[in-house]
Amino acid sequence: MSRSVLFAALAASALFLAGIALAQQQPTTPPATGPAPAAPAPAPVAAATNPPATVQMPIEAAPAQPGVQPAPDGAVGEESSISPTLPHDLSPWGMFMNADIVVKAVMVGLAFASLVTWTIWLAKSLEVLAGKLKARRAADAIGNAATLMQAGRELGHSGGPGALLVRAAEEERALSAGALDHAPGDGLKERVASRLSRIEAAAARRMSRGTGLLATIGSTAPFVGLFGTVWGIMNAFIGISQAQTTNLAVVAPGIAEALLATAMGLVAAIPAVVIYNVFARSIAGYRQILADASAGVERLVSRDLDFRTVPPATAMAAE
Repeated sequence: MSRSVLFAALAASALFLAGIALAQQQPTTPPATGPAPAAPAPAPVAAATNPPATVQMPIEAAPAQPGVQPAPDGAVGEESSISPTLPHDLSPWGMFMNADIVVKAVMVGLAFASLVTWTIWLAKSLEVLAGKLKARRAADAIGNAATLMQAGRELGHSGGPGALLVRAAEEERALSAGALDHAPGDGLKERVASRLSRIEAAAARRMSRGTGLLATIGSTAPFVGLFGTVWGIMNAFIGISQAQTTNLAVVAPGIAEALLATAMGLVAAIPAVVIYNVFARSIAGYRQILADASAGVERLVSRDLDFRTVPPATAMAAE
């Protein structure tokens, strides 16, 4: 009984060792996902003597960012050839040099108009200032004089509309001296007032010379700039149609040149309008000073006519 148990234990041990040896001889392979071609098993000697070769696994690409589509093959080079940098110099001088000949002519005309505006401002400012000083000095001299002869001596041969008003009244009184003995002085007053009004109007018209050009520049320069804008936009659309693309390099230069023409029109028009309004107020003040001087001359003429009935000694004392 004990021998049979011992033999059974030895047989079980032998079967267990044989199973372990058989399991060590068979290689473990991962389960295949699909059908694969059969490969010959390596010889046991070669497997024992040579180490297994290192299998290089393919490197997986980094996951794409959300919302970004991967570019197809060859798209990078093609995109680099399509997306150009701006070939134009977008500074004001660069836009002027690259503009069409019509747009250039518009810009040159507007720049010349702006130069004329500032030249008129400088020259007319000095003229209005000097005219106001002379007219105010003459008006003070006429207001302080007692007779027309005294005002004439005070002003002497000085220039300016004020002295011209006094001399015109003296000339008219000398021409009417023969008629004053048998006619009233109302006719002399009317003739003097007529001559003074003409002198006053001529002086104001002479002072206003050049301001009409400012009004013309101020009213037409925006429209000239708008013409340059329209022409530049037309050229931009023509360039788009010829290039058959709407990228920034084609569209931006033409639009920029068009807007530059508009900007130059405004630069020429706005100062012209402001300067014209300033001169209009200054000339109106100048005309008011001349009106005061003219009224003073008329008062002196009327006073001299009243002195005709005064005895000579009193009249000489008044003078």
